[in-house]
Amino acid sequence: MAGPRIGHGGHHFAHRASGEILLDVGEGQDGSAVHRASLSDGRMDLFRYPWDDRCLLDLSPDGRHFMTVDHSQGDMAVHTYPDGEVAFTLSVDSFGYDPELVFVEWGGGYLGPDTVLVTLGGETEDEEEWFRHYRVDAHTGNVGGVFEAHGSGPYDLQPLGDGSWLTTGPSGHPVRRRDA
Repeated sequence: MAGPRIGHGGHHFAHRASGEILLDVGEGQDGSAVHRASLSDGRMDLFRYPWDDRCLLDLSPDGRHFMTVDHSQGDMAVHTYPDGEVAFTLSVDSFGYDPELVFVEWGGGYLGPDTVLVTLGGETEDEEEWFRHYRVDAHTGNVGGVFEAHGSGPYDLQPLGDGSWLTTGPSGHPVRRRDA
């Protein structure tokens, strides 16, 4: 399954074609380390990407790209797989917001092969928290419109990569929804 597995401060994604694993290990205030791991001759071959300020969010359905968010939540990026080169980066102001007031949430991911969902958050003047999900073209970085996930919070959205996503329903159970 391509979705994240959360535990011990990390996410991991299995690459369907190569069998490699992308692994994000959160290090609290010190950032996050992203690794690529595989088995070679019965031993683990571990490659650490050269940054400690990116949090892994998702692996594209075709396995050719992956999505990260800056640890300080100033931007998101799509990287080529396996080398980690940046295909494009979008900062908060790319969505029309002031980066002093709004941040990129550590949520979102690949809705499908052509669309990533980026979650932004902030506070109103009355100090009430808000969030919005946005569609972004996964190949060009062009920002689309607001995406209504029908979730109750910024992290109540789990894109599944096939045009569907999970949220929590009124009963507290997962609800699978599909893009129109």
